Amino acid sequence: MVSRYLGGDDFTSLPDLAVRALGGSVIWADDEFFAEKENLVNPGPSQYQPSTFGHKGQVYDGWETRRHRGKPGDDSAIVRLGVPGVIRGVVVDTAWFKGNYPPEVSLSALAIEGYPPAEEIAARTDWVTLLDRVKVGGDCRNPFEVDDENRWTHVKLTMHPDGGVARLRVHGEGRPDPALLGLGPLDLAALENGAIVLDCSNRFYSSPNQLLYPGLAREMGDGWETARRRDDGNDWVRIRLAGPGAISLAEIDTSCFLGNSPGSASLTGFTSDGTEVELMARTDLLPDTRHRFVLTPAAASVEEVRLDIYPDGGLARLRLYGELSA
Repeated sequence: MVSRYLGGDDFTSLPDLAVRALGGSVIWADDEFFAEKENLVNPGPSQYQPSTFGHKGQVYDGWETRRHRGKPGDDSAIVRLGVPGVIRGVVVDTAWFKGNYPPEVSLSALAIEGYPPAEEIAARTDWVTLLDRVKVGGDCRNPFEVDDENRWTHVKLTMHPDGGVARLRVHGEGRPDPALLGLGPLDLAALENGAIVLDCSNRFYSSPNQLLYPGLAREMGDGWETARRRDDGNDWVRIRLAGPGAISLAEIDTSCFLGNSPGSASLTGFTSDGTEVELMARTDLLPDTRHRFVLTPAAASVEEVRLDIYPDGGLARLRLYGELSA
């Protein structure tokens, strides 16, 4: 049985649905006097340079509010998830905030249709609590598991009462907007449509989840790259599709990988009972190229796909276009 988390790890191996690289955005905060709210969803760890002062004090790579002076209440920031979905856990990272971190935080969520303005979202009173007030430490990662199966589009991080948070990571699984299904071919391997990486042979340089990201890779670090093999085997990644379906077009993108792209690749599908279905026989690949291969849809719909690369290397993106089964 395959773990619901990549490689059997905890929830932090799942994609960060709020990260800027996936389109996440901090749309509102009631205060950001010392450091901008947008820093919460920046990719990569928070940076810090001692004795770097602006006109408002030490510069922090995070979100920091002023000290409460006669102002009751707490400080909140609202994040629109780049990929709406089920939240399995969050990490409240207070890196570099040592004497100015919040003693407690909480997290709530909403599922919003359409595109209402941020002020209207902030004024809503039907936020659902996912994480009640919990204590956090300073200058450290504070992970909290979430037990909830609903699809959410926005989360609200609240500091009790004030302070600074460097990063907010919202780990989970993408879920598509039901209203957009059934309108035509769908990328069944897209993270935003509900696909997820179940396991892989190697993730030495980067996460295989990036294969399923939207858009084009801007550099090698935006894809999946394995270590160099010193044996007769090959590397692979196994993906649970957005849903059972028939795949008719595969895009295997080696963009940005020049001297380290795989020499060839193959695709194997798996039905609900585990039966293997060959989708694409071993096929040669070129470096730095978006390859598109027309596939003959399998007679039976497949729920999972294994991409094998030979012998190792890196890929930017994998797209598997098809139709969901009824």
